[in-house]
Amino acid sequence: MKNKKWDLVALASIPLIMTLGNSMLIPILPLISRELHVSSFKVSMLITMYAIVAILLIPIAGYLSDRFGRKKVIIPSLIIAAVGGAISAIGAWLTVDMTAYWIILGGRLFQGIGAAGAFPIVIPLVGDMFDQEEEVSKGLGIIETSNTLGKVISPILGAALGIVLWYLPFISIPVLCMISLVLVIFLVQTPSKTPSNVSLKKFLLGTKATLKEKGRWLYALFAVGCICMFILFGVLFYLSETLESKYKLEGVLKGLVLAIPLAVLCLSSYIGGKVIGQNKKRMKWIGFGGMALITTCLIITGFSSQIVFVISLFSLCGGGIGIALPCMDALITEGIEKEQRGTITSLYSSTRFIGVSLGPPIVSLLENVNHWILFGLMAAVSGIGGFLILIAIKPSEGKVPNH
Repeated sequence: MKNKKWDLVALASIPLIMTLGNSMLIPILPLISRELHVSSFKVSMLITMYAIVAILLIPIAGYLSDRFGRKKVIIPSLIIAAVGGAISAIGAWLTVDMTAYWIILGGRLFQGIGAAGAFPIVIPLVGDMFDQEEEVSKGLGIIETSNTLGKVISPILGAALGIVLWYLPFISIPVLCMISLVLVIFLVQTPSKTPSNVSLKKFLLGTKATLKEKGRWLYALFAVGCICMFILFGVLFYLSETLESKYKLEGVLKGLVLAIPLAVLCLSSYIGGKVIGQNKKRMKWIGFGGMALITTCLIITGFSSQIVFVISLFSLCGGGIGIALPCMDALITEGIEKEQRGTITSLYSSTRFIGVSLGPPIVSLLENVNHWILFGLMAAVSGIGGFLILIAIKPSEGKVPNH
């Protein structure tokens, strides 16, 4: 792994920057709502539009990365993401109200296109770089930690930039994407691998066969990834709205409070990546434990809306997400042959983005209905994720996590 240190640094910059480009908006969504005179639901669409486009295009990006190479997909994707950020920034700068809103939304669409071919392709590329499963797990742990570190920094950075100029987070996105682009071009040496010459028809048949053979545990892991991101972005949206509307907490202080559960998530993700190694039984039970912790915290949260109580439980909830996700990443990456790895991990990333897209709008619709209904629903969804891990994943000593 020492020989690949700088490769991993460059690759880790992609989830960091892609996460900043999305999660930086969370603390300033109420501010954007006021500046553009749009509803809470409409402003939540700035997160959802980004995710929906990524959901649709990630599998295509996975196929292209298998066919033409990982780096050849990542580089243009970073450029497209930068263009999307520039469109949103120009729209916010030069126009007002609903005109600005629609231009920003269009820019977010381009960002989603770029995101589809960036972070999701990093996961199979790390799998390609190493032959030892333990090194793959450690590499993925670094990538997931970078992703969660971006989530920790993003509310603080987004809130700080928003104080200076409400659309400054949009302006920062092209700059960040260009930094990552330069790092990838000069530092990432892709492993020697003959690109796939499989036709689209054969590719689809091969993917169908893989899903048929291994579908039981793959679908379970897809669902768990989706559930974790649904809860994470739903919780962040709820906190952002509540801290500002109910407790009048704004700016960097609000960003710091939002960063607390994310910091716990980041730390637990790093520890989880270190602990799981290549032990698939351990991956299963740590992943199940993470989902059980999330479910318990959400149930308890339903009984009180007192802010210190809620943030404390959300922090424990972040810890559960942080230990669950590296287990899911490793089980999928190490359970799929390299020929299909790009496609299957891309499908997994798509389902994670489904969670991202559903979290904010569902919370925006339910947060004023009933506190217990909102968190009872999220707890039930989390409980389903834990149940799926329990019944669908049957670890074995071989390459594939179940028979």
